Amino acid sequence: MEELVIRDADVVDGSGGPSYRADVVIDHGRIVSIVQEAAAAGCQRPKARRELDAEGLVLSPGFIDMHAHSDLALLRDPDHSAKAAQGVTLEVLGQDGLSYAPVDDRTLEEVRRAVTGWNGYGDDIDIDWRSVGEYLDRLDRGIAVNAAYLVPQGTVRALVVGWQDREATPRELDRMRQLVAEGLEQGAVGMSSGLTYTPGMYAKDAELTELCRVVASYDGYYCPHHRSYGAGALEAYEEMVALTREAGCALHLAHATMNFGVNEGRAPQLLALLDEALAGGADISLDTYPYTPGCTTLVAMLPSWASEGGPEAVLGRLADEETAARVRHHMEVIGADGCHGVPIEWDTIEISGVSDPALADFVGRTVQESADLRGEEPWVTARRLLLEDRLGPTILQHVGHEENVRTIMRHRVHTGGSDGILQGGKPHPRAYGTFPQYLGRYVRELGVLSLEECVAHLTSRPAARLRLPDRGLVHEGYKADLVLFDPATVAAGSTFDNPRVLPTGIPYVLVDGRFVIEEGRRTDVLAGRAVRRTE
Repeated sequence: MEELVIRDADVVDGSGGPSYRADVVIDHGRIVSIVQEAAAAGCQRPKARRELDAEGLVLSPGFIDMHAHSDLALLRDPDHSAKAAQGVTLEVLGQDGLSYAPVDDRTLEEVRRAVTGWNGYGDDIDIDWRSVGEYLDRLDRGIAVNAAYLVPQGTVRALVVGWQDREATPRELDRMRQLVAEGLEQGAVGMSSGLTYTPGMYAKDAELTELCRVVASYDGYYCPHHRSYGAGALEAYEEMVALTREAGCALHLAHATMNFGVNEGRAPQLLALLDEALAGGADISLDTYPYTPGCTTLVAMLPSWASEGGPEAVLGRLADEETAARVRHHMEVIGADGCHGVPIEWDTIEISGVSDPALADFVGRTVQESADLRGEEPWVTARRLLLEDRLGPTILQHVGHEENVRTIMRHRVHTGGSDGILQGGKPHPRAYGTFPQYLGRYVRELGVLSLEECVAHLTSRPAARLRLPDRGLVHEGYKADLVLFDPATVAAGSTFDNPRVLPTGIPYVLVDGRFVIEEGRRTDVLAGRAVRRTE
């Protein structure tokens, strides 16, 4: 007898087609049968060792978070309710060109310091891996939800070239190609870049194109955080489209926003650019989060020249009065490339987290507000924070536009990505609320998407991008990564004031056919594993 039958569910199967009522039978981690309208037709109903009454609930595939920063959080916190309670059953890690494999002892320390604001320093975790395959093996010991991995181009460049702003030599480029190929052979699904983050931003297009050729040869995809989301946003999108078409590589645009005042109302221009490329045969997808503010680290706002050489070099420049004055001029007057070519507005920069508890009073205030309280200029406050917290502060950047958010999420190649940073005293609510926010606010309340459309955006579309043949749909033979939610009550509990509140209306989540959320509570099940490219 099979393990579980979910009775009388309203199945929204992820295809975008209409819902239907069915009993769904699960055994050994897979959907073994789907019996539609069994009760109404008087058919003999399937039986199993456990029966779950899903009356009034929607059954959908598990949600796939196409842009996650849980690289260490999955290991640090086995509970991982921040994602599991949202119905996320698969996260894509290794984002923005910086993560923890492949590394050696030197680059591991440098990367840990560079992305402390994303994942914490990580001294509470035994980082006993160095290669991509070893990291995926570590995930296979048991995690809350499944995880896929992108080879981080910035980490690869740090390992081979270092943190200097110079072109790679032919020999260095060959070594980078080799490392990307090894990562893909070991199971990575593609490659990411952070082209406003060092050292990835120092790569010219020719270098990125050569690495993308390697990615294409493994049927992977390139996921860039491109060179500008502000003053040069459209040009940056065009650059990525042209680069990947030259390389013959699939493109997935990370957190594809149009932010800052210069881009208000310009989402249709982005979509026209993508439509033209798609019509010409390009393979493109994108992800967004359903909020207007962005989230990153404070050090990311600096001009690229100030970040050359790695974290210790940055701290040295900030400590030097003359150099710090140059940094300030670039940020406040010229518009640093770290701030997307737009002069920084300190009243839009909210400190969301710090590494040093002694600095906790800054959290939840903009840099401008903290400066006013201290009777000093905002740059003085920002510089103090960077130095005293050793580049640790994370920020919310309140520069988005609701009209752009809604326009982009309607597009036919759109998927969902939280870009969720779980660190800090007051993280962005997207880390805990992205997927119920889509279902509650943008489907039920605003009608921006239909329920069937939205579920497809969050399930089958990302599964197709990841080349996963047995995930993303409620179909017989597919993996039983599933979510049961109440369409009348599902909602994000997290807010900007209280960002760590779990969602409502998602009573059941299954990973590999096992309940990780049951009756709205996290179980002790660790059914997640690494999802490798070769699967």
